[in-house]
Amino acid sequence: MFIVILFIFLGILSGIFCRKLSTGVCISLTDVVARWQGRIVTWLIWLLLFLLGIEVGSNEMIVRSLPTLGVEALLLSSAATLGCCVLAWALWRVSKDHTAQEKANKETLETLTEEISSDKKSSAEEETSADKEETSADKEGNPAENKGLQGSSLLRGLKVMKGSLIVVGFFVIGLLGGIEKMVPLWLLNGEVSFVALCGLLLFVGLGIGLNPEMKKEVRSLSPRMALLPVVTIIGSWLGALLIWTVLHRTLSDCMAINSGFAYYSLSSIFITEYRGAELGTIALLANIIREMLTLLGAPLMARWFGPLAPISAGGATTMDTTLPILSQTVGQRYIALSIYHGFVVDFTVPFLVSWWCMV
Repeated sequence: MFIVILFIFLGILSGIFCRKLSTGVCISLTDVVARWQGRIVTWLIWLLLFLLGIEVGSNEMIVRSLPTLGVEALLLSSAATLGCCVLAWALWRVSKDHTAQEKANKETLETLTEEISSDKKSSAEEETSADKEETSADKEGNPAENKGLQGSSLLRGLKVMKGSLIVVGFFVIGLLGGIEKMVPLWLLNGEVSFVALCGLLLFVGLGIGLNPEMKKEVRSLSPRMALLPVVTIIGSWLGALLIWTVLHRTLSDCMAINSGFAYYSLSSIFITEYRGAELGTIALLANIIREMLTLLGAPLMARWFGPLAPISAGGATTMDTTLPILSQTVGQRYIALSIYHGFVVDFTVPFLVSWWCMV
């Protein structure tokens, strides 16, 4: 964990140094570095998803248990993700309403300036009103243009899903390669994915350091967002409570699985030790699926439930594996919140999982 944080801070310091260097030496240096930083982050995300697919596909126990235990894991992870998204949306609305009062003063100043300039614009608007009426009549009489607008909306939806579809493609290719044993053995080494992850976090930190408005964006966040880890815990438990009524499992089993918060390696070990290999396998699958749902569905979560939803859904992974995709989805403004959220939730995993296993 400390190595992960170290690489993020190294990237931030490198970005700040590059920004200061560009002011005195080369003005275009920051633009060039920022352009390549975004591309490298995208390539490393694809690589990590490919390696994750290889890891899952090469594990015969996970592959054999997918048809049976995978259904329970999918239900638990989906319910936890939905519960986190709903509560995170509520927190975001409260925080948004809280900060809206601070923006009211700025809006009143803007309205005063608009009223002064409105008199000057009124004459120009009267001259162009006739032209607007003619063009509106032409648009109403042409239904083909309306169909074209509907087609453009579909294209926009496909563009939004383009990044997620590419990520799914790399994961599926890695999954098939792991199942068919068609990948080199050195790719199965965990050191490869760890090096890729460290490089990814380094470039994410570089993007933070290159942003001169980062301090203002972080300070503009509402203090109420510090409650996001609590929202994540409660939302995950509400999802477990909902699925408990459907599955033939005890409530403590469902709560223990969803208390992993996508930290599949540690939570599955604890649950296997306390409750056996079967429940440990479900915990492993459920938390892997939760991480995948965050990586693939972060754009849709942010669009439907607000910027806090993908952070809450990511659980303990928001300070490492899902941090790059979150920075691209919700913006660098929420990176500090994502790291704080992942650190707090990660710290609670061993205590909450052990507690529910002993209940």
